Amino acid sequence: MVVTTKAVGEDGESRALAHLLGQGLTLVQRNYRVAAGPHARGGEIDLIVRERDGTLVFVEVKSRQTGRFGGAAASVGVAKQRRVVFAARCYLRAFASPPACRFDVVAIEGERIEWLRGAFDAA
Repeated sequence: MVVTTKAVGEDGESRALAHLLGQGLTLVQRNYRVAAGPHARGGEIDLIVRERDGTLVFVEVKSRQTGRFGGAAASVGVAKQRRVVFAARCYLRAFASPPACRFDVVAIEGERIEWLRGAFDAA
C-alpha cells in the first residue's frame, strides 16, 4: 500500500488536533485557505484553535517520519511563515475587534509530538 504525502499530512493534522484538544484548546476551523491575489501568494492554516483565555492560535502542522534533515519544525521556513501570516490576516478581517492571537507549530516526528507555542511572529 502506497502512503501519499496528503495522507501523511491529514494524519498529522488529526494527531496534532487530538493533542491540542487534550490540552484544553477548542477547534475553531481546520484547513483555512486563502486564494492567491495579485500581490500575494495564497496561504493555508492547518488548524485554528482557541485557548481557554480566548487567544486565537494559528497552527502549522508538520509531520516527518524521522528527525533527519533538521526535523519537522525546521521545515517551517520563512516563506511558509509568511503564507500562514497572510492567511491569518485575511481570517482576522472578519472581526470588528480581533482577539489576541499567536502562531504555533506542532511538529510530529514518528510517534513524537512537539507543540511549539509562539513559534513565530507576524512581523
